[in-house]
Amino acid sequence: MKQNRNVKALISDYFIFVIFIVLVVGLTILKPSFIQPGNLANILKQASINGILSFGMMFVILAGGFDMSVGSTVAFAGIIAALLGNGDYPLILPLIAAMVSGLCVGIVNGVGVAVGELPPFIMTLGTMTGVRGLALLISNGKPITGISPEYRAVAAGSVAGIPMLAVFLVIVIIICSFVTSKTVYGRRVYACGGNLQAARVAGINTTMIRISTFAIAGLLAGFCGFLMTSRVTIGQPTAAESYEMDAITACVVGGVSMSGGVGKPWGVVVGSLLITVIANGLDILGVSSHWQKIVKGLIIVLAVLIDVKGKGKKN
Repeated sequence: MKQNRNVKALISDYFIFVIFIVLVVGLTILKPSFIQPGNLANILKQASINGILSFGMMFVILAGGFDMSVGSTVAFAGIIAALLGNGDYPLILPLIAAMVSGLCVGIVNGVGVAVGELPPFIMTLGTMTGVRGLALLISNGKPITGISPEYRAVAAGSVAGIPMLAVFLVIVIIICSFVTSKTVYGRRVYACGGNLQAARVAGINTTMIRISTFAIAGLLAGFCGFLMTSRVTIGQPTAAESYEMDAITACVVGGVSMSGGVGKPWGVVVGSLLITVIANGLDILGVSSHWQKIVKGLIIVLAVLIDVKGKGKKN
């Protein structure tokens, strides 16, 4: 009996990973071209920006909040990067400018939530609208073109056949995994999400922890803005619309609890890949874009429902 319970617990913990493998195998059988190196590279590129954004969202959700403004921040940072990425300045300048822009948005969100005690939804909804408007204002509502060949090469390049975007994602995964599992800061983030009052009583500076999680989300959103501009070769003020929902979905599908304090980095990786594979697979199968959203939504809800039920039984 004990062995059976251990097997069930293992299945519950890794259920999303099992779903991902089954989905990949199924799509490969239905459409062998799915597993071709070119398509796999495309999947990695598609998953990388959303994956990096999802890791920023992970920190916010783990601490008991969430951020609706990351999509707008990606567009805003992308515009800033495009304006500075025409070749007149060293490439490091648009990168730093994009990340600092995102960091500033994140700090504003964090201060509003942790100091101003505004609900995360209201605060980040306001910045989502305001930052998008700022991106449109700076760009005059038009795409920013003319970025340098060196800048375009950032997203177009590869290392041993692996897209550079995927390399950046792996670096972010390693850093975030280390921070959440091996540092005092990571434990304090979990503590804030698990029980904010208890964390405060235990002597944790919950205000600074919560501000810092929004700052991390903004910083990574700024990095994504830099990478997205490189990938699409223009700064687009309307870019990354609904990316915040994809990031939240990747976290939730990957096992990060919306109530905070629970979640693992590897789950976020699988969640990001799962969402990308669903979209890519339906595309290859020729499913109408209208049906794609419905099918994608149903699969996500079903996966999360079974995962939650499994964890409930284990508990």
